[in-house]
Amino acid sequence: MNNTMNIDTLTQIADKYKSQMTKITRRVTICGGTGCIANGSQNVYDELVKQLALTNIDAVVDLKFEDNKDHTYVMHSGCQGFCQMGPLVTIEPDNIQYVKVKPADVSEIVLKTLAGNSIVERLLYHDPVTGQKFNGTKDIPFYARQNRTVLKNIGHIDPADIKAYIGQKGYFSAYNAWTNMTDEDICNDMITSGLRGRGGGGFPTGRKWNLTRIEKNEKKYIICNADEGDPGAFMDRSILEGNPHSVVEGMMIAARAIGANEGYIYVRTEYPLACKRIKQAINDAKNIGILGDDVFGTSNGFKITVMEGAGAFVCGEETALIASIEGKRGMPRPKPPFPAQAGLFGKPTCINNVETLSAVPLIFQNGPTWFKAIGTEKSAGTKTFAVTGNVANTGLIEVPFGTTLREIVENIGGGVLTEDGKVDMDAFKAAQIGGPSGGCLTKEHLDMPLDYETLTAMGAMVGSGGLVVMNDQTCIVQIARFFMRFTQNESCGKCTICREGTKQMLALLDDIIEGNATLQTIDLLEELAHSVKIGSLCGLGKTAPNPVLATLKYFRTEYDEHVINKRCPTKRCKALTSAEILADKCKGCRVCIKVCPEGAITGELKKPHTINKALCIKCGACAQACKFNAITGVA
Repeated sequence: MNNTMNIDTLTQIADKYKSQMTKITRRVTICGGTGCIANGSQNVYDELVKQLALTNIDAVVDLKFEDNKDHTYVMHSGCQGFCQMGPLVTIEPDNIQYVKVKPADVSEIVLKTLAGNSIVERLLYHDPVTGQKFNGTKDIPFYARQNRTVLKNIGHIDPADIKAYIGQKGYFSAYNAWTNMTDEDICNDMITSGLRGRGGGGFPTGRKWNLTRIEKNEKKYIICNADEGDPGAFMDRSILEGNPHSVVEGMMIAARAIGANEGYIYVRTEYPLACKRIKQAINDAKNIGILGDDVFGTSNGFKITVMEGAGAFVCGEETALIASIEGKRGMPRPKPPFPAQAGLFGKPTCINNVETLSAVPLIFQNGPTWFKAIGTEKSAGTKTFAVTGNVANTGLIEVPFGTTLREIVENIGGGVLTEDGKVDMDAFKAAQIGGPSGGCLTKEHLDMPLDYETLTAMGAMVGSGGLVVMNDQTCIVQIARFFMRFTQNESCGKCTICREGTKQMLALLDDIIEGNATLQTIDLLEELAHSVKIGSLCGLGKTAPNPVLATLKYFRTEYDEHVINKRCPTKRCKALTSAEILADKCKGCRVCIKVCPEGAITGELKKPHTINKALCIKCGACAQACKFNAITGVA
């Protein structure tokens, strides 16, 4: 049976979806991203469906109806981005977003908002500084100050409904590319757009496609790199969960450009929801006739296979990823030859990450000059960032290249959180951008534009888009150690300089934190970092020392303080702290004496106590038990 998709059928599906949506008078969207599901959003959804069934509101949970009545549409979406405030319930066209919703809140939402057209104000977002209430995404600064392009449909369409994607012009760009454009025209449009790889390296996408296109071989592959391994990063996962068809369509356009008839999506198995939704998207595209042996009646086929990786960080490197798909141990190989020349199974192969491919259909919908006009001259378009750490509003954001760090942290992120939970930008210390391969940005960088060239000049990199904000109580040496420990554990071990170099760098950082270092230790650490950077085989090894080099560059005095004065300015390093009881705060309640496992605290009732530092093991039990904050110096 020939179920090949043609333009007439594609148009009919889109028109029917639009027609059905005209009968939707209100859309209630429950965030179905991993973060909100972990916080109970599925229970909120189930309770909402249950409560609506008890009212006279005509509610539907799918778009299969054929009647002409008005309906309230209840749907799941992908990650809506405002992870700090989940579970999220968004109601349109009312412009209402309820935050931190629990199943117990649902009946009030149904009665007051869906049946009574009033707002449940206690469930609205409140600014942590001013206390101002905001109704919905059009007003909340977290959303209003973004430029959501790749993320635009996430939160507005059901990711499990291929017809919803087609209804938003989905797959029309792929149809045009396969039936009306030459491979060279597609590559030229991508070059004109200025799209650069969003996976870390920032190589121009159009040039990468063209390098693969010009190779003479009957068999070629397109690979989507969804092996997102940076700590704190979840951009690719959210796109796969929230708009998987955009990745499928991006791969189809890329395949037409390079002449591939087969593609792989390499996704880590720790992303079960992303795996489920991208597999469903591929199956739905096959069943509807978009993927198959005769794509859009061109007599050329294209199929996609999902490969689940075991979560090795090194498999984010393209040659290690290829080895893993081939059934080998995920280890990088020297280049050249580059994958465009000899990649998967020795055939010409093009590898792009999830965000890159998801941007492709938008470029062909709106034109390459539209995309080029966003961002900066050399860094076109927008970039997604996963904002985490000591910031009021954590979550997934999208901003044009050239946006400043201050705009992200202060205006979108809501400001820096202090140790006592207050918001104060003066407490900003640094931001780690680009994950373990990136570097630190400091106060002096707050007003610099973020783009590929600027960040590289600072000793950092865009990377995949992880952005960890740190306040002034963060020990910068411990941060460097955290990322070094991660990369050391994830080193594949193939080249000695990375395997042994990162191990020795970690040991040197341990010496600094434990009070066993000298100034020569810091010099050796810096020298070794440069050696690992120069001598490692793959990009991951070459960038592993970046967090250390960046923190040494901008926070050398903090390293010196650890080494010279054997003191951690933030009192985070246990070996460099000394517990002390503040006499003016101590009430002599004896609680600390009771919890001390070593009997190191003595004192009379209702008189200030003292700590015997020779006996103190710095366990922190006394500080945790003290109700008067009278004990300091415990990490």
